[in-house]
Amino acid sequence: MKHASRRPAHSASISLGEVQAKYQFASDNTAGICPEAWTAMGKANEGFEASYGMDRHTEKASDLFRTYFETNCEVFFVFNGTAANSLSLASLCQSYHSVIAHDTSHVETDECGAPEFFSNGTKLLLGTGAGGKLAPAAVEALITKRQDIHYPRPRVLSLSQPTELGTRYQPEELKQLCTVAKKHGMRVHMDGARFLLAVVSSGLSPKELSWKAGVDVLCLGGTKAGIGLSEAVVFFDPELAKEFDYRCKQAGQLASKMRYLTAPWISMLENSAYEKYLRSALGLASFFAERAVKIPGVRLLHPVESNAVFLYLPDSMDLFLQQQGWKYYHFIGGGARFMCSWQTQKEDVQALLGDMTRYAAGLSQKSKSSEK
Repeated sequence: MKHASRRPAHSASISLGEVQAKYQFASDNTAGICPEAWTAMGKANEGFEASYGMDRHTEKASDLFRTYFETNCEVFFVFNGTAANSLSLASLCQSYHSVIAHDTSHVETDECGAPEFFSNGTKLLLGTGAGGKLAPAAVEALITKRQDIHYPRPRVLSLSQPTELGTRYQPEELKQLCTVAKKHGMRVHMDGARFLLAVVSSGLSPKELSWKAGVDVLCLGGTKAGIGLSEAVVFFDPELAKEFDYRCKQAGQLASKMRYLTAPWISMLENSAYEKYLRSALGLASFFAERAVKIPGVRLLHPVESNAVFLYLPDSMDLFLQQQGWKYYHFIGGGARFMCSWQTQKEDVQALLGDMTRYAAGLSQKSKSSEK
């Protein structure tokens, strides 16, 4: 489990004494709604519309997703990523099945058992692999470990793109994993909370990172890309989407005024508005990482392939940054995660680097003084 700081969760507040809390790198969830999405919600607020997803905004957004992925697909909209993941996994499984996922995946570490709950008990089988990415050999081993009736039958392979550690599967890696899964009659689910970042950072088309590689259902995040509260569940095999709308309704995920969840997607997809924002986030993450590792005592823990930068910080520097008001997560397996969002500015990065450099310089000065 990850924590926003080493302080108790209830101690997080708007200010730390006289020091203003700084949430610029805590998460891309701490950022606001981008202008295009906000404007789209305003336009959707004009007049009356059909309810429960029967409105013109939802229809247009769904069609735009089909254009975006260059294939026929069924699209549903829910409020958050936990609902998207758990409901889509439940639609692919029976209670006696199992889902193979990485041991650092969001469905394992951060969804409070929701995938198991909504699937009536489907078990998660945890695999490993460097950088948060599942290795084909590890997946094969889990699938073939046991095949007797006393063991939950592997039914779904769940992949995160990008991973929880900010790394990204290459198309060939996706194909290899999907091939292993399909060989054993399994379906492939993708947790794409930051999928749009993977598209922008890779320079590849959305289809190459999804259905062409073998993905059956994608949970595509809008929240991390600048939308307020909307995730899209995209079924590339329409047969798998049968009665998914009932699952959404039963789980409290069928918005009565659905247009407020879907109108922002129109502005983001129609003009690719998300690209400029996410390109900025990616650039600032690289900018920060390149300079942070030059500071004495700081080490990069994982390759920077998305908007996340994972660093080892000396404990004393970590405490100093917290005292300056900086908020960031201490992540699974150790290390500090700094997340650049669509709203992060270069000045924010420079301010954080400034505090890190200031502390390191002060420490160096103390060390020199003690030697005299």
